[in-house]
Parts: sequence; structure tokens; C-alpha cells
Amino acid sequence: METGFLSPDYVFESSWEVCNKVGGIYTVLSTRAKTLQDALHDRIIFIGPDLAEANSLYFNEDRSLFVEWREQALKEGLAVRVGRWKVPGEPVSILVDFTQYFKDKNDIYTKLWELYQVDSLHAYGDYDEASMFSYGAAKVVESFYKFYLDASARVIYHGNEWMTGLGLLYINEKLPQVATIFTTHATSIGRSIAGNNKPLYDYLFAYNGDQMAWELNMQSKHSIEKQTAKYVDCFTTVSEITANECKELLDKQVDFVLPNGFEDDFVPKGAQFTRKRNLARIRMFEVANALLGVEFDDKETLVVSTSGRYEFRNKGVDVYIEAMNRLLRDSRLHKKVLAFIDVPGWVGEPRQDLIDRLKSGKTFDTPLHVPMITHWLHNMSHDNVLDMLKYLDMQNRKDDNVKLIFLPSYLNGTDGIFNMKYYDLVLGNDLCIYPSYYEPWGYTPLEAIAFKVPCITSDLAGFGLWANSEIGHPGEIIDGVKVIHRTDYNYSEVADRIKETVSDYSNFTPAEVKKSRDNAEKLSKKALWSNFIKYYYEAYDFALRRAEERKCKKQEAGN
Repeated sequence: METGFLSPDYVFESSWEVCNKVGGIYTVLSTRAKTLQDALHDRIIFIGPDLAEANSLYFNEDRSLFVEWREQALKEGLAVRVGRWKVPGEPVSILVDFTQYFKDKNDIYTKLWELYQVDSLHAYGDYDEASMFSYGAAKVVESFYKFYLDASARVIYHGNEWMTGLGLLYINEKLPQVATIFTTHATSIGRSIAGNNKPLYDYLFAYNGDQMAWELNMQSKHSIEKQTAKYVDCFTTVSEITANECKELLDKQVDFVLPNGFEDDFVPKGAQFTRKRNLARIRMFEVANALLGVEFDDKETLVVSTSGRYEFRNKGVDVYIEAMNRLLRDSRLHKKVLAFIDVPGWVGEPRQDLIDRLKSGKTFDTPLHVPMITHWLHNMSHDNVLDMLKYLDMQNRKDDNVKLIFLPSYLNGTDGIFNMKYYDLVLGNDLCIYPSYYEPWGYTPLEAIAFKVPCITSDLAGFGLWANSEIGHPGEIIDGVKVIHRTDYNYSEVADRIKETVSDYSNFTPAEVKKSRDNAEKLSKKALWSNFIKYYYEAYDFALRRAEERKCKKQEAGN
């Protein structure tokens, strides 16, 4: 820990994504784990939901850990599994079975209203599930604390996202000597405003979070998030852009911005990097040939992609497609472009006709039927990507200089077509493009540049703003990251900037390509956890001092 800071004796950190790979928060926690484990040596304990099958890839149960406490927890009616998270550092993790609390949820919600005015009346969907997990996680911390610790220990309970709010408020009431930290990675109401095609940024100052929650049927999620932010010892978020959102929509200024770092231990080095990059490009060209009936020359083809959750507008998938469409008619384009959309959709099954072609080992000069998608969807006639391609008449015709392929499956190594993991495929790109409209941070561009793949992003992404500040000016592609200025209303200009950047890159000399790739890698090193963990130590110190003040006031009142 940093000198001069109050250091925690124990940190409990909860999230729905502990040992449960869902999205970006998994990356935040799993890559940060080793840095904290090195500092705290098994006194950083992660708490996640016990989801059996979902946990099996990421969790190793270890019955030798906390044997006496587990017996006590069982007597108290807690259903837990204790073990280690299968990530670097292998931190202790406790998975809690929260299903037993559903029968008590009305009483739990009533208490929450009485103590903190949290409105759970409008709960639906994942609100109940998340809240019961959060309650269970807090009960675990309470039990562990009472068994092993006392008021002399400096203890932190850190919850991520609204899904852990109920537990943070429970700890706030039951264990006031424990310092609480709440991190919102994106406000539920901000994401909803953006996802419902409403202008978020120009009108942010005028939006009333409570009113918008009512309008968008988000009252309960917004309420738990707002009240948790209000009552915890330390309220944090991941970027300045989201900090502004919190101030306007949750009526609470954040105490700290905790930018998302990462570890680059998943990036291959030297000859292995070159081999993996070559394998990725070979596989992409094989799939493209089998699907499109076109052969691609490695040296004369730019491979580009976008990826992330299927948030069509928020992630900028719409403007990416528009840019590729405009690129079709760009006379400055010096190479063919093979563009991928690696965004998991409502996938049905891998295409058997494509599998058959790939198995044959042959090359093809005729396309398959529907030559723009690798897997069949359950909703082929109501899919945003396919609808936009149809509207723009982008059919991957033989003479088109830009071919666009939708890969709607998770790249976990068993998708049936590529059968490669995302990290093994992304390094085959020449450019990655993430022109997000709503992106509190943005791991995908950070991962891309770690693999020496220059990327295009926007200044509505926390990562884009960070890149600009590190570069010292709005990033250009030669810097490794092109940061496009994006607003509520400049969609067309953004599409043009993407198109122009890809065209420019297609005309780069080998020396310019090398410089861009080297700059991308150098920038990624500045986002390692070794550089960013100091912000967490500041937050820990802040929260612990608040808890100390509370303890002193209580002692004074007792005298």
C-alpha cells in the first residue's frame, strides 16, 4: 500500500461478475485482483453469486479455507462455497447461494424503504435477483466479520454497480464500523436515456434523474443506485464523463474517479505474437473466402473490426456500419477492407453450409446465400445489424472493395466457425473501431492497443478522454488511437471521420504503420494496474477515515 495512507486490514469486494464472466466489470476485477492480492495476501476477498455452471470455468473450491467459519456460517443458514478465483493472483472468493432469500424479499424491501427510502415497488427483471444476491453477500461479510474480526480491524466493503447497493446499505446499518465504497461503472438511468435514443449530453444539465427513471420505467434501479451513492463512505466511478453523469442524474458528486486498468499478461510476446497474429489472419481470410467466395491478399487487405455488447447505438455499431458503407465509394482507399462486427446477438447455431465449406479445405469463388453472417440468428428478420445492412443494400458483392461480416457469437473458442478465443483473434486486426456514443470507460480499445492494434474511438468514451490527456492533444491514428469528437447530433460527421481514418491508414507506409502500432502499445502500458492502483488506495484511505470519524463520534457520545 502507498505510504501515508490508512491501509485496510481486509477488503471485501462484491460484484455479480465475480467468477462470472458477463462483461467489462469482470475484466476490471479479475485483472486488478493480482495487484491487490500481492498487497493484501488473502485479505482481499471477492464475493460473487453462486451460479454453479456459470462459475465452473472460473472458480476452484477449496475446503481448507476458513473451515471454522464455514461451519458457523452453515449454522447461521448461509449457503456458501469458498475457494479461489481462477485468475492471476488466485484471490480468495466466496460464492453465495442467494435463492433462499426470495421468500423474505418483501420484508427486506420494506426495511430498505424505512431506513433509506429505496423504492423497490417497481422492481422487475433482474432487480430481485441482484438484490437478493447483494443481501446474501452482505450477510456473508457480517458473519465473517463477527467470527474473525473486531472494531480494531480496518475493514472495507466495496460494491460494484447498483446490483450491490442493497448489501452496502445493509452493512451501513449493521456494521457501521466497516468502511463502505460504491463504484458505479455506468448509471442505470444514463445508460437507459442513451439506449432509448434520447440526447444525453446536451441536455444532461436539464434532466431530472427521478423524473427520467419514472418515464423509462427504471424507478427501482435508479432509486437503489441514488440512495447507495448518498449513504456510503466513498462514492466512485470510472471516468470523468461518468462522474458528470452521476452529479446530474444521481444528485451526488463522486469522491474519486477510479480509472480501469488492466494487466497485459494475456498478450503474447515476440515470435509467439507474430505466430498468433498470422494464425488469426489466416483464419479470418479462410472464413471470409468460404462465406463470400472471394480470396484476400494479406498484404493488400486491411482487416478491421468492432466488438462489445450488442448495444447498437451506445457502442456505435450503427455508425461503424455507416462508415463502412461510405468507404465503399471512397476513391482514396488503397486496399481492400475486410470488416467484422464481433458482437454477440441472439445466436441460434453456426451455419452448417459454412462449416462444410471450411472442412473441405478448398477455396471458393461463389458466395453462400446471405453472405454477411457466420451464424444463424433466432431473429433473422428483426436484427438491427442485418436490418441496417439491408437498408443500405450492403450485400458483399464480388466487386465491393469493402466486405462486412457479422459474427454474432461469443468468441470463447467453441463458436463452431472460428473456434478461436477473442484475444487470439483480435490481434489479427489492422484497426479496431469503437465509436461509442455511451461508454463510461471502454476496455475493448484498451485491449486492442495492448495487442499493438491501433484503434478509433470517441471522446464520449472514458478511455478516449484518457487517451487524449495522455497524448496531449486529440489523438490521431499515428498516435495509436484516433479519438473522434462525438456529440448528440454529429453522427454523419463521425461516420466520415472513421471512413477518412481507414482511408488514411490504407495509404500508410510500412514505417508509418510500425510507428502507429508501436505508439498504440506504448499508450497501453500507461494503463497498467501498477499505474492506476494508487487511485484505489486513495479511496480506501478516504473511506477508512470516514469510518474512523464515525467510530470516534460514537465513542464520544457513549462517554
